[in-house]
Amino acid sequence: MLIVVPALILIFWLQMLHAIRGESLTWDEGDHIFSGYESLKTHDFGLNPEHPPMVKMIGALPLLSLELRVPAVGHRFFKEEAYMDGRELLFHNGPADGGHYDANTLIFRARLFASVFSLIAAVLVFLGTTEMFSLTAGLIALVLFCFEPNLIAHGAFVTTDMAASCTIFATIYAFWRWVKVPSAARLLTAGLVGGFALAAKHSTILLAPMLLLLAAVVLYDQRRKDHTPSPLRITPARMITALAVITGVAVIVLWAFYGFRFSARPAGLALTPSLADYIKPLAPREAHGILFLAHWHLLPESYLYGLADVRRVANDMPSFLLGRVYAHGTWMYFPIVFLIKSTLPMLALLALTLFAIARRWLRPSLELAFVLIPPVVYMLVSMGSHLNIGARHILPVYLFCCVIAGAGAAALLRAQQTRKSRERWTLTVMALLIFHVATTLHASPNYISYANEAWGGPTQTYRYLSDSNTDWAQQLIAVSAELRARGVQHCYIAYFATPFILPSDYGIPCDLIPTFDSHIVNASKPTPSIFEGPILISAGDLNGFEFGSSVLNPYESFRLIKSTEFIQNGVFWFEGTFTVPLASALPHVELSTLALEHHDIPQAVAEAQQAEQLAPGEVEPELALGDALTAAGNATEARAAYTRAGEKIETMEPDARQTWRRNLADKLAALPTH
Repeated sequence: MLIVVPALILIFWLQMLHAIRGESLTWDEGDHIFSGYESLKTHDFGLNPEHPPMVKMIGALPLLSLELRVPAVGHRFFKEEAYMDGRELLFHNGPADGGHYDANTLIFRARLFASVFSLIAAVLVFLGTTEMFSLTAGLIALVLFCFEPNLIAHGAFVTTDMAASCTIFATIYAFWRWVKVPSAARLLTAGLVGGFALAAKHSTILLAPMLLLLAAVVLYDQRRKDHTPSPLRITPARMITALAVITGVAVIVLWAFYGFRFSARPAGLALTPSLADYIKPLAPREAHGILFLAHWHLLPESYLYGLADVRRVANDMPSFLLGRVYAHGTWMYFPIVFLIKSTLPMLALLALTLFAIARRWLRPSLELAFVLIPPVVYMLVSMGSHLNIGARHILPVYLFCCVIAGAGAAALLRAQQTRKSRERWTLTVMALLIFHVATTLHASPNYISYANEAWGGPTQTYRYLSDSNTDWAQQLIAVSAELRARGVQHCYIAYFATPFILPSDYGIPCDLIPTFDSHIVNASKPTPSIFEGPILISAGDLNGFEFGSSVLNPYESFRLIKSTEFIQNGVFWFEGTFTVPLASALPHVELSTLALEHHDIPQAVAEAQQAEQLAPGEVEPELALGDALTAAGNATEARAAYTRAGEKIETMEPDARQTWRRNLADKLAALPTH
């Protein structure tokens, strides 16, 4: 075991490093690294308050000693500030800018430090499974963990998902150890790791219901077992005290990460927008709760701001599932994602674990409750969330599944059966483990886009899922290499992370064409109505889920065209001549909107008319024209434009249709009646 366990963990780590070497900066990493850097350097926790600071600061640690040119912090919307400054910090410190550090080196260093949570998680899964069940179970769980594609995919990114998974598991494991042998040291350990969990990601507050349920199970179990030795017996009062201590220590640890300061930003700087303004779209109950905690300074301002952001994003984020765009999330998203993104052997072993429980080969126990209740709670809450953008949001479930499957497999191997039957189960478990390893290695190094064989494998994931399930802005290194190999000097690209991560940062000579994100920040470039290929479209833009409806997707027609090339399972290459009227109209829609904001009504009308001429009958050009004409006092023509938009809205998916109907109704109601 002294060789096998370290060898498995080393292989796991090498797989992560091999993957990230060929992956460009993903969506959230730039703002995490920059905000972590500023948190350490200037104690500013307001640049990316949507996430707690622990992972961000760990990722930024290897950059502190470097002489980097740091962008001046402005007073923009906090997300735009962190994303844009993150890009500038990483990509404007290279030789071309008079610096010494290319972006790939800086990103790799940060990822290397962030991967520590994955290594700790691997050790904890082995130790926890071994201590709770058996050495055989621990080894099987470790094999499953070290070759789990979703864990490898996200294990070395400077993001919060793996750290949350690690610390949630660590807290549950520490609590179980206190339950088995209550002591002050074990109780403080549970509180400490619980604090690390709170400082990792906001979703770790789900530890509260997990621990309450587990506490109830422990008390029930001890009441049922009258023979529990008195020194180990946990009374209700003792349990309540323990939970209070864990909570108190965890909150103190959380405050420590914010320097025991309530204000998110240093003196002289304020959050943009303020917390009071940012919570306005929330439900009254949620808003009042956050304001109460802020008023009494019970939690740091930055942490509370992040809670508000989590709720806002979850309420507004569209999703893409099984080839369909949803304006909001759907309860079935995460169960289906789990079926698609898990290896078939993992699913088979989980099914066999249920079989082992039914046959009483794996008997119900306190240990089983401790590894079953947390993932069930996490999955149920996730199913009620509308934030449906990736398997990474249920990453903690995978850690517990490794333990559950390991315990189930070990139970099958030691069940009291005939020798022949035991040999059959041994061969079955070994075959499934080999299959698990093989399917993961076959996907290497493109683990983000992993899908199991029942769904066609990683090259077909884009048909069913989007965002961080397949296309999370990680393909720019591969795209750049492909363009150089083909000698391409001019092309067009619609890339999922534009404008927050630019293809030109990786030497890609393509002209940018509109994406949802460039559109909402009014950053789209003038776009021709006819494209001469090659045109590259990443999967997140091809399905257009961020628009909330396929009707609004400017690249919907490309979904019916066979691509010439498919780069890193996420970027489509199309050759030929293409007419994309809505893509060419969107920049004019943006210019019209900006002109209205500056009260330049003639310019707003002219730009909106240009957009409508390029894409007549499309929702956004018609609405922009209606808005501009309304501002110009031309209610009759404005109503006609709104009516044309309404006809297109009626072709949308049901949930999107309702949202846009309300939007249109408000505009029509604002028109003068005469």
